[in-house]
Amino acid sequence: MQFTHEHEELQRTLKRFIDDEINPHVDEWEAAEMFPAHQVFKKLGDLGLLGLCKPAEYGGLGLDYSYSVAMAETLGHINCGGVPMAIGVQTDMATPALARFGSDELRRQFLAPAIAGDMVACVGVSEPGAGSDVAAIKTTARKDGGDYIINGAKMWITNSLQADWMCLLANTSDGPAHKNKTQIIVPMDTPGVTKAKKIRKIGMMSSDTGLIHFDDVRVPQRYAIGQEGMGFTYQMLQFQEERLWCAANALQSLTNCIQLTADYTRDRQIFGQGVLDHQTVHFRLAELKTEVESLRALTYLATEQYVAGKDVTEWASMAKLKAGRLLREVPDACLQFWGGMGYTWDNIVSRMYRDGRLASIGGGADEVMLGIICKTMHILPTRR
Repeated sequence: MQFTHEHEELQRTLKRFIDDEINPHVDEWEAAEMFPAHQVFKKLGDLGLLGLCKPAEYGGLGLDYSYSVAMAETLGHINCGGVPMAIGVQTDMATPALARFGSDELRRQFLAPAIAGDMVACVGVSEPGAGSDVAAIKTTARKDGGDYIINGAKMWITNSLQADWMCLLANTSDGPAHKNKTQIIVPMDTPGVTKAKKIRKIGMMSSDTGLIHFDDVRVPQRYAIGQEGMGFTYQMLQFQEERLWCAANALQSLTNCIQLTADYTRDRQIFGQGVLDHQTVHFRLAELKTEVESLRALTYLATEQYVAGKDVTEWASMAKLKAGRLLREVPDACLQFWGGMGYTWDNIVSRMYRDGRLASIGGGADEVMLGIICKTMHILPTRR
């Protein structure tokens, strides 16, 4: 995949926005453990950056997915992980199924404002007892007249404390676990929705993460996305974009981590010479850069195939797995070369070390990615 002039112009526009509107405030938002999502998203919406691949009739630009990858990569210039993740939830995790399968009414009511930055979205899949095992969710949506009555809880929900609506996955029948689920748009101000707890994490501090309860929450059945019972399938399709986004978003932050470390160790003296002059240091940084470029090649190849209409479940899973591993390995290795400075809270590499750990858990844990890859390789053990 080659970035065109249009891709590069998009990246320049976003980089200017990051430099002017985000990075100057990151330390403040990290300390507050929340950033002003409505304010930031509205500015991104005004620039046309929240609907790159969404239909033009709802305010999107109608571009192919390579532009989302270009945007995800550029978001890696943000000096934390929480704000990029929150933006990615809006663009590539809460809205793809709605854009693809939602009714015209739903898309006008919820997708168009999300693209414009007038509404903040979140996606409700994980629960206190079900994370990577999506089939195990317990939240129910029971029919009552023309409505659904929703009961249950969702946990680890990014943007949920500021969100205007949730793309909720719930069981709408007692059928097989892969065929009884439906995605439903739930306005977060609906009676019975309780934002029960703000979850404090070890990283991604500026991203609000909530535990949300649903107690007899009534929404119209027309708020269902697409066909009832197809929610699991839609969510799996949505995961392809989420996992590609995660891999692409890692590229720039990993590159920056290595470069920042090279710059610091060039000036830091130990045993009479710069730390970078020690072979073990510059060889290790070269090795890490090689790993990052390998991830870039895999991510770009998967994107190219996805744009061509191919099923990239295997490659997206590989890219997500590799990104999670590198987001643990690269900051850890680089932090070591910063010495005591690397162990301080406000150091940007230590922030990457904390923030990056989520990538091997969220959006499907490493072990789930390995299971998917084994399945596509036809090497899963025979069940007895």
